[in-house]
Amino acid sequence: MPVSLKVTRKGQVTIPKKFREMLGIGEGDLIYTEIEGDRIVLWKPGLPEPGEAVGEEEYLKILSDLEEERARWR
Repeated sequence: MPVSLKVTRKGQVTIPKKFREMLGIGEGDLIYTEIEGDRIVLWKPGLPEPGEAVGEEEYLKILSDLEEERARWR
């Protein structure tokens, strides 16, 4: 179901809350984007594959997220 979005002066759009909730997208999350024909496609990346290079910043974020999740289980 298509949803209309308005582009701001700075070229920004807001992802509707319903979509953010469905995909579990929160403030500060990384979103990938690419052009497919005449469409702009956005998606939330999954976890990296074992051995996949993610860079130090992303690696530290993954560790931090993991520690937060572990704390919830304690």
